[in-house]
Amino acid sequence: MHVGHMMHITALRAFHLVSQLNTPFTEYVYNRLQFSYGWYFTFVQGFVYLFLIYLQGFTSKQMVNPWKTYVKLSAVLMGSHGLTKGSLAFLNYPAQIMFKSTKVLPVMIMGAFIPGLRRKYPLHEYISAILLVVGLILFTLADAQTSPNFSVIGVIMISGALVMDSFLGNLQEAIFTMNPETTQMEMLFCSTVVGLPFLIPPMLFTGELFKAWASCSQHPYVYGVLVFEAMATFIGQVSVLSLIAIFGAATTAMITTARKAVTLLLSYLIFTKPLTEQHGSGLLLIAMGITLKMLPENKPTTTPPKSTNDEQEFGTMPTHDDETRPLV
Repeated sequence: MHVGHMMHITALRAFHLVSQLNTPFTEYVYNRLQFSYGWYFTFVQGFVYLFLIYLQGFTSKQMVNPWKTYVKLSAVLMGSHGLTKGSLAFLNYPAQIMFKSTKVLPVMIMGAFIPGLRRKYPLHEYISAILLVVGLILFTLADAQTSPNFSVIGVIMISGALVMDSFLGNLQEAIFTMNPETTQMEMLFCSTVVGLPFLIPPMLFTGELFKAWASCSQHPYVYGVLVFEAMATFIGQVSVLSLIAIFGAATTAMITTARKAVTLLLSYLIFTKPLTEQHGSGLLLIAMGITLKMLPENKPTTTPPKSTNDEQEFGTMPTHDDETRPLV
């Protein structure tokens, strides 16, 4: 148990720290330079991921799952990343952060339908998630009044990313559940290799490939920012996968939401954006939802919860296998 908690703390600290360093660079490229080629940026960063994984010494020979295991996961992963980055052409960064933070509720709902999970949560956890979502909506509406970069197209794109996110975390948890020998590095490697071809059709269909290539050729330093962002998000992705493997998709979504609240405040401090009373009300509800989630409570139940073996199989609590399983 002690080792499992240490793994949790280490992963959370790494994810939190690196994400904060990444925030100002991301907003500078996507908002201040008006560069928001979501599919192309995701494509470039995918190759940075593969290079970093290569440096870690991981190869396909170390895989414990067949390639077909990662097809659905890769499709929703790349779709989520592409739509999220692309939406920044129509939403400012804090508004996008708020929308993405609402994913905890669809993740909880979708967890009840994913084969191999069938998760059920107590009522107070849904109340916590609803408080969080309402707070985020209040903040977003206030942001729409104080920031010009807000449009229906952006809302549609980020909503599509949220739908994919509701599958993403649960599919990742299902793979960890069905094969506990799966490592975080394998999942990141396979989902990237399988997912990169999914990005080519939307890049060609929208003409983004040629537009992005021309724009980035005129501003080559953008590639440096993309590489830095990819390195930062790579550590974040490994940390998130570690949390999903140990604590499940819904708890991880709540943890990342708490991190995003700090990211949001950092964005306002760095770029000196106005905060209104409605912003404050939204942040208060967000804090209430997170606090309710963090209060002492019974752990979410799974079906079936009858034996210790089932608990280990469905990942409802840290076990000896969870503690000894390598993070990468």
